[in-house]
Amino acid sequence: MSETDLRETAAPETRMDEDDRLRPEFVREVIAKVEAGDDEGARDLVSPLHPADLADLFELAPEDRRGAMAAALGDMLDGDVLAEMNDHVREGMIDQLEPHQVADIAAELDTDDAVAIIEDMDDADQAAVLRALDPDDRAAIEAALSYPEESAGRLMQRELIAVPEHWTVGHTIDYLRENSDLTTDFWEVFVVDPAHKPIGTCQLSWILRAPRSIAIADVMKREQTLIPVDMDQEEVALRFQKYALISAAVVDDDGRLAGMITVDDIVHVIQQEAGEDILRLSGAGDGDINEPILMTVRTRLMWLIVNLGTAMIAASVVGLFQGEIAKFALLAVLMPIVSGMGGNAGTQTLAVVVRALATNQLTSSNTRRMIIRELRIALANGSALGLLIGVGVGLLYANPMLGAVIGSAMIINNLIAGLAGILVPLTLERFDVDPAVSSAVFVTMATDVMGFFSFLGLATLAGLGG
Repeated sequence: MSETDLRETAAPETRMDEDDRLRPEFVREVIAKVEAGDDEGARDLVSPLHPADLADLFELAPEDRRGAMAAALGDMLDGDVLAEMNDHVREGMIDQLEPHQVADIAAELDTDDAVAIIEDMDDADQAAVLRALDPDDRAAIEAALSYPEESAGRLMQRELIAVPEHWTVGHTIDYLRENSDLTTDFWEVFVVDPAHKPIGTCQLSWILRAPRSIAIADVMKREQTLIPVDMDQEEVALRFQKYALISAAVVDDDGRLAGMITVDDIVHVIQQEAGEDILRLSGAGDGDINEPILMTVRTRLMWLIVNLGTAMIAASVVGLFQGEIAKFALLAVLMPIVSGMGGNAGTQTLAVVVRALATNQLTSSNTRRMIIRELRIALANGSALGLLIGVGVGLLYANPMLGAVIGSAMIINNLIAGLAGILVPLTLERFDVDPAVSSAVFVTMATDVMGFFSFLGLATLAGLGG
């Protein structure tokens, strides 16, 4: 084996770590060659990378180095790489390209990937790119952009194979072989009627193994999952998950075949939607480390201001008992325990309920059972925690009444937490408000207010402040 072959064999270990991530040393080496003007050396380093890894390289590089890297790599920064990039990084890269360059890149991609690149551009730049496209590509992308964001119409690709139901298997195979303009990436063929409405689907394996004389209608599977163009992408992902789909036909309002969605696009949707729900619960916005700082500050500050308002409501409840607190300062030491534990319990319930709503596990048919279940869990956890904290406080401060008060308050607030954790997102869902967006604020307010009120109220009734 030559020295060159040895270097090429060892190269993957120098580029990627054991978790299949680009090594920091490799990223720094590429940047160093770009800064030194060694464009050829930089291209040699990154040429073996998969488009997804090359996209990671740009995301890992400092923002002020990405333009020079793009110039050095030239046509290696193609549509496949841009399609894999983080949205914020991709927007920055596209801003540095001319409209005709973006149009050339978009023309290489499937419709869904081309739309992902173009949809976030300014109206003027978007129009310039569309003008630079050939008429067929422009019509397809404009049609996709006419659908709502995060809908099946935006997600679908128009490149698919559809054949009429009266064809035979042999006719279909000849059609696939002789037409070079057909898409090359597909695993099933859609069968349509004269009105171009899908009536069945046929996997390639079935076509290849069937005699040529057999009618395609006799080979196809008539039962299929059809996706309306205006369906939200989260609901599309749920259908793919529920029915174990690899691809699915997308139909327009008249039931005609408009495109298809494949599972590789759904993987991105599932990851995106799951991340969004978690981040929305915390009010952290997109939570993208490549997001501009001012945008992040604006998003987080809005929710922090809302939380400040709910905190003031909780503080006003404490103010109602300031006389008791002044007489028995130990109340001020212990009351955050009750509210804090209630907040944690409420967050647990909230996370479960939001996920159940997002995955259609929680519906009107099992809502009552879910409420009873969560209340039973809250009662069990509250009783265990109440007994533990009650005995501990009673022994620590030699005050059994104080222990009984904090134990009882713990049980009450856990029940409130469980009830709020399920009723708040259910109520928001009923009014068509995303429960992941604002549920946490209301649940936290409920547990803080009731935690302080139950503990201080019981302490007052027990005469601890007397």
